[in-house]
Amino acid sequence: MKMNYSLLASSMMLIMATSCGTADKKDAGSFDKQAHRGGRGLMPENTIASEKNAIDYDCTLEMDLYMSRDKQIVVSHDPYFNADFCLTPQGDTMSKKDGRSRLLYNMPYDSIARYDVGSKPYPAFPRQQKMHVARPLLSVLIDSVEAYAAEKHHVNHYNIELKTSPKSDGKNYSSLEEYVDLALGIIIEKGIAPRTMIQSFDVRALRIVHQKYPQVKTSFLVGNKDKKTADGYIAALGFKPDIFSPEFSIVTPELVKAFHEKDVLVIPWTPNTLEEIRQLKSMGVDGLITDYPDLYAQL
Repeated sequence: MKMNYSLLASSMMLIMATSCGTADKKDAGSFDKQAHRGGRGLMPENTIASEKNAIDYDCTLEMDLYMSRDKQIVVSHDPYFNADFCLTPQGDTMSKKDGRSRLLYNMPYDSIARYDVGSKPYPAFPRQQKMHVARPLLSVLIDSVEAYAAEKHHVNHYNIELKTSPKSDGKNYSSLEEYVDLALGIIIEKGIAPRTMIQSFDVRALRIVHQKYPQVKTSFLVGNKDKKTADGYIAALGFKPDIFSPEFSIVTPELVKAFHEKDVLVIPWTPNTLEEIRQLKSMGVDGLITDYPDLYAQL
């Protein structure tokens, strides 16, 4: 069925304009504890199991999206099957080259769902619990974690990354705009838009969200190679985002202060030690994205 995205966008604006319940909003000034890919230091990344575990730690649910051949939105950080922790439908390991050749966009979702992404030991994350799990559809994951949160009288918040780049257009998804529209369509349809921030390294994707879905919060992801001032980052994006999300090593008190003066929140990624987290918190950041959500309890 073809979705009417203009109607969805209009409906979303109406929902957000009329939504006044405090349960849909984080408390002003609260520290945003986010679990990177659901907290992959503890659970298989970007799975329903990891996101439920993030809820147990009272964290914002952070995840990544790609597209299948049948144009379904799949929760995955990689556009292929990462041989470091994925097994074939037959339970076999893969070489890195073989894993990278198995693009999600070349497979219908029913084929993607046959791969095991949680049983193989992952040397980079030795504390990660092992279990047989599959890459979930975004729609199914949202339904599952919303039901789980309701049982716990908890309200979920989401940080959802659009995994796009110019070199990926037509290779890892059909087209940039269709990918963005399909992802946002699900978020709006499931009623979580008021509790969701959309993040990306790709300024093109964020500009589409800003233009077509202006009530959705945007978060500008940046790495540590192209350092700029706050004004420089905003100029590169082309508009002022709600959140600035840099790789944690480039954060300074001065950078945090400069963004705060522009009413932009600062939520760095991915400090993974208690010392790093404490240092960043002392700089006045508004939240963090870590692979180890259990560290927050030690602050």
